[in-house]
Amino acid sequence: QVQLVESGGGLVQPGGSLRLSCAASGSIFSINAMGWYRQAPGQQRELVATASGGGATNYADSVKGRFTISRDNAKNTVYLQMNSLKPEDTAVYYCYARAAVRTTLRWDDFWGQGAQVTVSS
Repeated sequence: QVQLVESGGGLVQPGGSLRLSCAASGSIFSINAMGWYRQAPGQQRELVATASGGGATNYADSVKGRFTISRDNAKNTVYLQMNSLKPEDTAVYYCYARAAVRTTLRWDDFWGQGAQVTVSS
């Protein structure tokens, strides 16, 4: 299996910055896409940003120009740099990876446990 461990969440004032990290470990054969989703209270989980293995990125319109996703493929790690944070960015942020495990070579979706990001004065 594949485990995703997030770090870097917390409380920040509006206009501030945070950086989330997510490291994948386990019986990994290969990782394709990695990314971030978020879920605010009472709302559905939504895409924030994704990055393919080849480096292509995709962002939700609400975070374009403020958030930057990046990957370190050698470390199986994905990052989310969040700048100019707004109260509406408050949510639990989940790391995502589409990966194949060594034992089955089957592609599956894996999720982290979530990191709370709170933007408030």
